[in-house]
Amino acid sequence: MLAPIALTMGEPAGIGGEVTLKAWLARRDANLPCFFAIDDPDRLERLSRRLNWPIKIKPIDDPGEAPAVFGHALPVLARPLPGDVTPGVVNAQNAPAVISAIDAAIDLTLSGDACAMVTNPINKHALMTTGFKYAGHTDYLAERGGGVPVMMLACPELRVVPLTVHASLRDAIDSLNADLIVEKTKIVSAALSQDFGISTPRIVIAGLNPHAGERGLLGTEELDFIEPAIEVLKRSGISVRGPVPSDTMFHDSARENYDAAICMYHDQALIPIKTLDFFNGVNITLGLNFIRTSPDHGTAFEIAGTGVADERSLVAALKTAASMARQRQIE
Repeated sequence: MLAPIALTMGEPAGIGGEVTLKAWLARRDANLPCFFAIDDPDRLERLSRRLNWPIKIKPIDDPGEAPAVFGHALPVLARPLPGDVTPGVVNAQNAPAVISAIDAAIDLTLSGDACAMVTNPINKHALMTTGFKYAGHTDYLAERGGGVPVMMLACPELRVVPLTVHASLRDAIDSLNADLIVEKTKIVSAALSQDFGISTPRIVIAGLNPHAGERGLLGTEELDFIEPAIEVLKRSGISVRGPVPSDTMFHDSARENYDAAICMYHDQALIPIKTLDFFNGVNITLGLNFIRTSPDHGTAFEIAGTGVADERSLVAALKTAASMARQRQIE
C-alpha cells in the first residue's frame, strides 16, 4: 500500500487551491490515489464556500492520518498564511508559507511518509522577495534532495525532454553540447526503466536545424556534437537514434517507434505535447532522489477565484506520481 502523496499549496493567489479542491471532488470518478494538501485549511475552507463547492476540509497532524480521512474530507497538513489572499493579487507576506509547504513535501517524501510530491504552480517573483534565489521549483528541489534534475513533459501519447528550458533561443543553442546530451539522455533512459517499467527504453533525439541540418548544408550542430553524442550513447548500451528532423518525429506513426523524445530546446518539446493534449500534460522531474510531478500550467491569475480552472493536469500529475511510486516498489 502506497503512502499518501504530498500536494503543495503553490501560489495562494493563483488557481492551485481551486484545482486541489476540484481534484479531491473528482477522486472517485478519476480513481485518484490518496493525497493530502500542505496548505492553509482556513484558506481552502473559505475558497470552497465562496465557490459553493460542498467540500469538508480536515486538518491533520501527520500524513499517516490521510488515508482514513481522504474518502470523506480533504486532508490538510496546516501551513497557515500570514497575509490576506486575494485571487490574482500576489501578497509577498505569504511567500514563506509557500516555501515551507515545499520544504515539508520534500522532507516527507524523502522520509517515506509520502510516496511522492506534487507541486502546485508558484510565483517566482513573490518567492524571490524572501531571498529565494532559485529560478523555480526544480533547482530548489535538486539542492534540497540531491540529484541532477531533468524535466520531462508527458501525456498518454508522448513523452518529451527539452535539453534546455527557460532560456532565450540564442542562449539555449549556445549551451548545447555533447556532454549535456549524453548526461540527460542517460538519466532519461534510467528513469524510463525505474519509473515507467520499460525494460529497454527506445529514445529518439531531435536535430536542431531544419531537416536535421542536411549533412551540414543547413547548419553543422548535428555533425559537431549531436551525432557524436548519439554514438557515445549507443556504445553505452542505450537504444537511441537520431538526429531526427523535428518536423517529422511527432506524427502518429512516428511516435510508435520511441518511448521518449530528447529535444534541443523548450518549444521544440512543448509545442507538440501541448498540441496533442493540452489539458492532461504532466511535468515530471527526473533524476532526483524522490518522485516529483506537477501540473503543466502556471498560476493563471487571470481566472483565479472564478472556479473555472481545469483540474485535469493536476489529476494526471497525481496519478502519474502514484504510478511511478508503485513502479519503484516493484523495482
